[in-house]
Amino acid sequence: MFTRSLCLLCCAALISGQAQAPLPDHHVNQLKVTILSTMLADQGIGEWGFAALVEADGRQLLVDTGARPETVLSNLRGLKIDLSGVRDVVLTHFHSDHTGGLMTLRTEMKKRNEAALSRVHGATGLFYSRPLPDGGEANPMIAMRSQYEATGGQFVEHDHAAEILPGVWLTGPVARKFPERNWSGSGKVRTQRHGGRHDTRGSIGSGEHCPGPSGDHCCGHAGIVNILTAANTQFARQAVYAVIGGLHLYAAKDEQVDWTGGQLKRLGVRYLMGAHCTGIESLYRLRGRIGLTRQTAVVGAVGADFTLGNGIHPGRVAQ
Repeated sequence: MFTRSLCLLCCAALISGQAQAPLPDHHVNQLKVTILSTMLADQGIGEWGFAALVEADGRQLLVDTGARPETVLSNLRGLKIDLSGVRDVVLTHFHSDHTGGLMTLRTEMKKRNEAALSRVHGATGLFYSRPLPDGGEANPMIAMRSQYEATGGQFVEHDHAAEILPGVWLTGPVARKFPERNWSGSGKVRTQRHGGRHDTRGSIGSGEHCPGPSGDHCCGHAGIVNILTAANTQFARQAVYAVIGGLHLYAAKDEQVDWTGGQLKRLGVRYLMGAHCTGIESLYRLRGRIGLTRQTAVVGAVGADFTLGNGIHPGRVAQ
């Protein structure tokens, strides 16, 4: 199985215990995650996509950029959020519903600050070709790469864990320990190996931005249980405080959702904001299986946020 998945982990001081290697020297004391793109919209425009602003101890990070070029930019205006002071972007994977707004946002924010959104983090393999049966290309990042770099921006590819802000980590690629099959399972990826190009057929996983003691993730193609397992293995075997983002369970059978909920309960999840591809009915089923409430497990909406210490502010539409 070919897998290139990224997870974002915010190491919160609220969670006690010592992490395993790599040892985080920093802990996040103040954390806020605001959803900027997802299907449900309390404020602004909804779409099949995802983006979120992570604010950790006064530093900011944009995770994914939505699907349509103008969606996040429009929602920023309505939410009165300015990204011109944000340098770093995490692209969880290459899918267009997570990368479609990158060029628009970089172009617009650059007008105010040359460094705005000028560094993009992604997993190794972000630019691998995904050939289509008709000869086309399924990876929009290949064409976007030269466009973005022409603006002065740079890409940083990660194949292992990395701290990109103090207390904010990328786990690196996520191993598939559990058979959480929430994607098509078919396709082709063209990789670069030993100087030659090889086609690898079969199951192709994409990535996600992931939870940990406290954090969020984007589109759980690796499976949320695999993601949390990877985070705990790499950083700290301790309770997971919050999971925010897409779990890709909208089409899952009840048995899979129930199993997932049981695992999240075992991992100690206290807050869940399931946005994007989670599925509304799946979110409600997870809430029951984990034993959470309407205040601690909600459907994510544009404008909704999670704040460490204060919990979820879902907005009116998701209450």
